[in-house]
Amino acid sequence: MNEAKFDEQGSKIRWTESTTSPDSDGTATVYVHGLGAMSAAYHAHIAADPALAGRRSLFVDLPGHGTSDRPADFGYTLEDHADALAVVLDEAGVRGAELVGHSMGGAVAVVLAHRRPDLVARLVLTEANLDPDPPRTTGSSGIASWTEEDFVHGGGFAHVLEHVRPMWASTMRLTDPLALHRTAAGLMRGTEPTMRRMLMESTADRTYLQGALSSELPGADELMESGVRVLTIPGAAHCIMFDRPDALVGAIAARPE
Repeated sequence: MNEAKFDEQGSKIRWTESTTSPDSDGTATVYVHGLGAMSAAYHAHIAADPALAGRRSLFVDLPGHGTSDRPADFGYTLEDHADALAVVLDEAGVRGAELVGHSMGGAVAVVLAHRRPDLVARLVLTEANLDPDPPRTTGSSGIASWTEEDFVHGGGFAHVLEHVRPMWASTMRLTDPLALHRTAAGLMRGTEPTMRRMLMESTADRTYLQGALSSELPGADELMESGVRVLTIPGAAHCIMFDRPDALVGAIAARPE
């Protein structure tokens, strides 16, 4: 396991790597998990597919999640997470990365590509959050509907764990409640410019995967007009990497010439 300091208090962000030999040009495929998740748990089977053999793969746990530290005085905004992810890539000597981001992790990847375009050459996003104030669900909007105090100390975290899917609860239990709430609130608040606008204006190669079993992707035509490949994946809902791993592998393997 690798680690690097991401704040002034010396808190560590951690990641694991899977590679046969590091690429000489510093490129890598970097997997970024969603809210309350962990990168390896959601993406190790994708990176292990024979179609992706030989690539340098990094599985990053964002601050407050999985194996990474969870400082109480950290903001956990999308920008904060993006800056911490940049620390990983700088420490690992990665340039021109291919970021594979799911849900909240996709939003973080978009923000990083906007703030540090030198680090990101390609974005492969699975149902990434693109807009502030999403519809109310048991996800980020449901978590953020609690006050921070009630969520962390008043039973909100336990309530959410009881009502989300067991698979998601299994990694959410490893997420710090304070970090989870602040990250969810950051997703609801969004960014300026919005994640959607950042994605549309990015110079990176961009692919967006939407599960056909999920709700329709708003603004898909506008995204495609800006150069984003929008792929609707039959038989998949929000977790495309589990519902249709072949589709995600195919999207990653289809590197642009």
